[in-house]
Amino acid sequence: MTQPKLVAVGDNCLDAYLTNGLLTVGGNALNVAAQWRRNGWAARYFGAVGEDPEGDVVLAELAGVGLLPDDVERLPGDTAVTLLRDESGDRKFLHESFGVGENYMPASEHYAVIAAADWVHLGTNANRDLVRRLVADHVPFSIDVSTAHLELPLDGVPMLFASGPDDVDRPVEPLLSALRAAGARQVVLTCGRRGSYFDDGTNVVHAPATLVDVVDTCGAGDSFIATFLTGFHFDGLRASEALHKASIAAAQTCTHLGGFPQKPRPIPEWLPAKYAGFITDAQGA
Repeated sequence: MTQPKLVAVGDNCLDAYLTNGLLTVGGNALNVAAQWRRNGWAARYFGAVGEDPEGDVVLAELAGVGLLPDDVERLPGDTAVTLLRDESGDRKFLHESFGVGENYMPASEHYAVIAAADWVHLGTNANRDLVRRLVADHVPFSIDVSTAHLELPLDGVPMLFASGPDDVDRPVEPLLSALRAAGARQVVLTCGRRGSYFDDGTNVVHAPATLVDVVDTCGAGDSFIATFLTGFHFDGLRASEALHKASIAAAQTCTHLGGFPQKPRPIPEWLPAKYAGFITDAQGA
Protein backbone atom coordinates (compact mmCIF):
# COMPACT_ATOMS: atom_id res chain seq x y z
CA MET A 1 0.00 0.00 0.00
CA THR A 2 1.33 3.46 -0.95
CA GLN A 3 2.07 5.65 2.05
CA PRO A 4 -0.14 8.71 2.41
CA LYS A 5 1.44 12.03 1.53
CA LEU A 6 1.47 14.28 4.59
CA VAL A 7 2.32 17.98 4.57
CA ALA A 8 2.69 20.52 7.36
CA VAL A 9 2.61 24.22 6.49
CA GLY A 10 3.46 27.33 8.44
CA ASP A 11 5.36 28.28 11.54
CA ASN A 12 8.89 27.47 12.59
CA CYS A 13 11.09 29.17 15.13
CA LEU A 14 14.17 29.02 17.29
CA ASP A 15 13.30 28.39 20.93
CA ALA A 16 15.92 30.06 23.12
CA TYR A 17 15.86 28.71 26.68
CA LEU A 18 17.41 31.59 28.56
CA THR A 19 17.46 29.76 31.90
CA ASN A 20 20.07 27.28 30.69
CA GLY A 21 21.46 29.06 27.64
CA LEU A 22 20.27 26.48 25.11
CA LEU A 23 18.61 26.73 21.71
CA THR A 24 16.31 24.27 19.92
CA VAL A 25 14.36 24.35 16.67
CA GLY A 26 10.57 24.18 16.83
CA GLY A 27 7.27 25.69 15.78
CA ASN A 28 3.95 23.86 15.54
CA ALA A 29 3.98 23.03 11.85
CA LEU A 30 7.67 22.10 11.78
CA ASN A 31 7.33 19.96 14.90
CA VAL A 32 4.37 18.07 13.41
CA ALA A 33 6.29 17.35 10.21
CA ALA A 34 9.39 16.30 12.18
CA GLN A 35 7.37 13.87 14.29
CA TRP A 36 5.79 12.38 11.17
CA ARG A 37 9.21 11.81 9.62
CA ARG A 38 10.59 10.34 12.84
CA ASN A 39 7.73 7.84 12.84
CA GLY A 40 8.33 6.74 9.27
CA TRP A 41 5.67 8.75 7.42
CA ALA A 42 6.24 10.40 4.05
CA ALA A 43 6.04 14.01 5.20
CA ARG A 44 7.10 17.40 3.89
CA TYR A 45 7.23 20.81 5.51
CA PHE A 46 6.64 24.15 3.81
CA GLY A 47 7.43 27.42 5.53
CA ALA A 48 9.79 30.39 5.46
CA VAL A 49 12.95 31.46 7.26
CA GLY A 50 15.03 34.60 7.02
CA GLU A 51 18.29 35.09 5.19
CA ASP A 52 20.12 35.04 8.52
CA PRO A 53 22.18 32.63 10.68
CA GLU A 54 19.01 31.65 12.55
CA GLY A 55 17.53 30.40 9.29
CA ASP A 56 20.64 28.29 8.71
CA VAL A 57 20.07 26.58 12.06
CA VAL A 58 16.42 25.81 11.26
CA LEU A 59 17.30 24.34 7.87
CA ALA A 60 20.11 22.21 9.28
CA GLU A 61 17.88 20.77 12.02
CA LEU A 62 14.93 19.95 9.77
CA ALA A 63 17.30 18.27 7.30
CA GLY A 64 18.50 16.12 10.18
CA VAL A 65 15.06 14.55 10.54
CA GLY A 66 14.66 13.95 6.82
CA LEU A 67 12.73 17.05 5.76
CA LEU A 68 13.74 18.95 2.64
CA PRO A 69 15.44 22.34 3.09
CA ASP A 70 14.44 23.22 -0.49
CA ASP A 71 10.79 23.19 0.60
CA VAL A 72 11.51 26.17 2.87
CA GLU A 73 11.54 29.64 1.34
CA ARG A 74 14.30 32.05 2.35
CA LEU A 75 13.06 35.62 2.51
CA PRO A 76 14.67 38.94 3.43
CA GLY A 77 14.22 39.55 7.14
CA ASP A 78 14.43 37.64 10.41
CA THR A 79 13.71 34.04 11.27
CA ALA A 80 11.17 33.64 14.08
CA VAL A 81 12.63 33.52 17.60
CA THR A 82 10.93 32.70 20.89
CA LEU A 83 12.63 33.56 24.18
CA LEU A 84 11.68 31.23 27.01
CA ARG A 85 12.41 30.87 30.68
CA ASP A 86 11.90 27.52 32.38
CA GLU A 87 9.82 27.40 35.54
CA SER A 88 9.76 23.85 36.94
CA GLY A 89 9.47 22.28 33.49
CA ASP A 90 6.87 24.72 32.22
CA ARG A 91 7.51 27.55 29.79
CA LYS A 92 7.25 31.25 30.45
CA PHE A 93 7.27 33.23 27.20
CA LEU A 94 9.38 36.37 27.49
CA HIS A 95 9.28 37.37 23.85
CA GLU A 96 7.90 35.89 20.64
CA SER A 97 8.57 37.09 17.11
CA PHE A 98 7.02 35.44 14.05
CA GLY A 99 9.64 36.72 11.61
CA VAL A 100 9.27 36.24 7.87
CA GLY A 101 6.99 33.24 8.47
CA GLU A 102 4.16 35.44 9.76
CA ASN A 103 1.10 35.16 7.55
CA TYR A 104 3.00 32.68 5.34
CA MET A 105 1.45 31.90 1.95
CA PRO A 106 3.19 29.13 -0.03
CA ALA A 107 4.57 29.83 -3.48
CA SER A 108 2.44 28.47 -6.32
CA GLU A 109 4.70 25.48 -6.98
CA HIS A 110 4.58 24.56 -3.30
CA TYR A 111 0.82 25.00 -3.11
CA ALA A 112 0.43 22.46 -5.94
CA VAL A 113 2.21 19.87 -3.74
CA ILE A 114 0.18 20.86 -0.70
CA ALA A 115 -3.16 20.60 -2.50
CA ALA A 116 -2.28 17.10 -3.74
CA ALA A 117 -1.48 15.75 -0.26
CA ASP A 118 -3.58 13.17 1.55
CA TRP A 119 -3.53 15.35 4.66
CA VAL A 120 -2.29 18.86 5.37
CA HIS A 121 -1.73 20.42 8.78
CA LEU A 122 -1.54 24.19 9.23
CA GLY A 123 0.44 25.49 12.17
CA THR A 124 -0.61 28.23 14.54
CA ASN A 125 -1.13 31.75 13.14
CA ALA A 126 -2.10 30.31 9.75
CA ASN A 127 -2.78 32.60 6.81
CA ARG A 128 -6.51 33.32 6.60
CA ASP A 129 -6.51 33.25 2.80
CA LEU A 130 -4.70 29.91 2.81
CA VAL A 131 -7.39 28.46 5.08
CA ARG A 132 -10.12 29.66 2.73
CA ARG A 133 -8.26 28.36 -0.33
CA LEU A 134 -7.81 24.87 1.13
CA VAL A 135 -11.52 24.74 1.99
CA ALA A 136 -12.48 25.90 -1.51
CA ASP A 137 -10.16 23.33 -3.10
CA HIS A 138 -11.55 20.52 -0.90
CA VAL A 139 -8.14 19.68 0.52
CA PRO A 140 -8.23 17.47 3.65
CA PHE A 141 -6.55 19.51 6.38
CA SER A 142 -6.38 20.52 10.01
CA ILE A 143 -5.41 23.69 11.87
CA ASP A 144 -4.05 24.26 15.35
CA VAL A 145 -5.55 27.49 16.68
CA SER A 146 -4.15 27.00 20.19
CA THR A 147 -5.94 29.57 22.39
CA ALA A 148 -6.89 31.91 19.51
CA HIS A 149 -10.11 29.97 19.15
CA LEU A 150 -12.15 32.08 16.77
CA GLU A 151 -9.61 34.34 15.06
CA LEU A 152 -9.45 32.34 11.81
CA PRO A 153 -12.27 31.55 9.36
CA LEU A 154 -13.38 28.07 10.40
CA ASP A 155 -16.31 27.45 8.08
CA GLY A 156 -15.68 24.14 6.32
CA VAL A 157 -12.42 23.35 8.14
CA PRO A 158 -12.27 19.53 8.29
CA MET A 159 -10.46 19.24 11.64
CA LEU A 160 -9.56 21.78 14.29
CA PHE A 161 -7.14 21.45 17.20
CA ALA A 162 -7.50 23.89 20.08
CA SER A 163 -6.38 24.34 23.67
CA GLY A 164 -9.13 24.14 26.27
CA PRO A 165 -9.46 24.63 30.03
CA ASP A 166 -7.51 22.28 32.31
CA ASP A 167 -9.68 23.25 35.29
CA VAL A 168 -12.19 20.43 35.82
CA ASP A 169 -14.73 22.93 37.14
CA ARG A 170 -14.91 24.65 33.75
CA PRO A 171 -17.08 22.76 31.26
CA VAL A 172 -15.62 22.08 27.82
CA GLU A 173 -18.98 21.87 26.05
CA PRO A 174 -19.43 25.63 25.45
CA LEU A 175 -16.07 25.88 23.71
CA LEU A 176 -16.66 22.74 21.65
CA SER A 177 -20.07 24.07 20.63
CA ALA A 178 -18.64 27.47 19.68
CA LEU A 179 -15.95 25.93 17.49
CA ARG A 180 -18.41 23.63 15.79
CA ALA A 181 -20.86 26.50 15.31
CA ALA A 182 -18.07 28.49 13.64
CA GLY A 183 -17.90 25.79 10.99
CA ALA A 184 -15.25 23.28 12.11
CA ARG A 185 -16.48 19.81 11.20
CA GLN A 186 -14.44 17.95 13.82
CA VAL A 187 -12.77 19.40 16.90
CA VAL A 188 -10.00 18.05 19.10
CA LEU A 189 -9.61 19.91 22.38
CA THR A 190 -6.49 19.38 24.49
CA CYS A 191 -6.84 20.33 28.14
CA GLY A 192 -3.52 19.58 29.83
CA ARG A 193 -3.72 17.19 32.77
CA ARG A 194 -7.47 17.00 32.24
CA GLY A 195 -6.95 15.04 29.02
CA SER A 196 -8.38 15.55 25.54
CA TYR A 197 -11.77 15.60 23.82
CA PHE A 198 -12.94 14.78 20.31
CA ASP A 199 -16.21 16.18 18.95
CA ASP A 200 -17.50 15.10 15.54
CA GLY A 201 -20.84 16.84 15.87
CA THR A 202 -22.59 13.70 17.05
CA ASN A 203 -20.57 12.42 20.00
CA VAL A 204 -17.93 13.78 22.34
CA VAL A 205 -15.17 11.34 23.30
CA HIS A 206 -12.74 11.91 26.18
CA ALA A 207 -9.35 10.37 26.90
CA PRO A 208 -7.27 10.97 30.04
CA ALA A 209 -3.85 12.55 29.96
CA THR A 210 -0.70 10.45 30.30
CA LEU A 211 1.22 11.72 33.32
CA VAL A 212 5.00 11.92 33.24
CA ASP A 213 7.87 13.69 35.01
CA VAL A 214 8.11 16.85 32.91
CA VAL A 215 11.40 18.20 31.60
CA ASP A 216 9.86 20.59 29.06
CA THR A 217 6.32 20.96 27.72
CA CYS A 218 7.48 22.64 24.50
CA GLY A 219 6.08 20.78 21.48
CA ALA A 220 4.01 18.25 23.44
CA GLY A 221 0.81 19.42 21.77
CA ASP A 222 2.48 19.16 18.37
CA SER A 223 3.43 15.53 19.01
CA PHE A 224 -0.16 14.95 20.08
CA ILE A 225 -1.44 16.39 16.79
CA ALA A 226 0.98 14.43 14.60
CA THR A 227 0.13 11.15 16.32
CA PHE A 228 -3.61 11.70 16.43
CA LEU A 229 -3.82 12.58 12.74
CA THR A 230 -1.99 9.48 11.52
CA GLY A 231 -3.74 7.21 14.00
CA PHE A 232 -7.23 8.47 13.28
CA HIS A 233 -7.00 9.03 9.52
CA PHE A 234 -4.56 6.36 8.34
CA ASP A 235 -4.10 3.65 11.00
CA GLY A 236 -7.81 2.96 11.39
CA LEU A 237 -7.96 3.85 15.09
CA ARG A 238 -11.19 4.92 16.73
CA ALA A 239 -11.18 8.45 18.13
CA SER A 240 -10.71 7.22 21.70
CA GLU A 241 -7.77 5.04 20.64
CA ALA A 242 -6.15 7.83 18.64
CA LEU A 243 -6.54 10.25 21.58
CA HIS A 244 -4.89 7.74 23.91
CA LYS A 245 -1.99 7.09 21.53
CA ALA A 246 -1.52 10.83 21.01
CA SER A 247 -1.50 11.39 24.77
CA ILE A 248 1.38 8.95 25.16
CA ALA A 249 3.33 10.68 22.38
CA ALA A 250 2.78 14.08 24.02
CA ALA A 251 4.00 12.73 27.36
CA GLN A 252 7.15 11.34 25.75
CA THR A 253 7.90 14.75 24.26
CA CYS A 254 7.70 16.26 27.74
CA THR A 255 10.70 14.15 28.80
CA HIS A 256 13.23 16.06 26.68
CA LEU A 257 14.05 19.62 25.70
CA GLY A 258 12.46 20.82 22.46
CA GLY A 259 9.54 19.76 20.30
CA PHE A 260 11.34 16.75 18.84
CA PRO A 261 14.56 14.93 19.83
CA GLN A 262 17.59 17.00 18.88
CA LYS A 263 20.86 18.08 20.41
CA PRO A 264 20.26 21.51 21.96
CA ARG A 265 22.77 24.13 20.86
CA PRO A 266 24.30 26.84 23.04
CA ILE A 267 22.64 30.17 22.42
CA PRO A 268 25.03 31.68 19.86
CA GLU A 269 26.73 35.03 20.13
CA TRP A 270 24.99 36.22 16.97
CA LEU A 271 21.50 36.07 18.47
CA PRO A 272 20.08 39.37 17.25
CA ALA A 273 21.07 42.35 19.35
CA LYS A 274 17.44 43.43 19.59
CA TYR A 275 16.86 40.54 22.02
CA ALA A 276 19.76 41.50 24.31
CA GLY A 277 17.52 43.26 26.80
CA PHE A 278 15.29 40.23 27.23
CA ILE A 279 18.31 37.95 27.66
CA THR A 280 19.89 40.21 30.28
CA ASP A 281 16.64 40.44 32.24
CA ALA A 282 16.17 36.66 32.20
CA GLN A 283 19.70 35.86 33.27
CA GLY A 284 19.45 38.34 36.12
CA ALA A 285 16.09 37.03 37.35
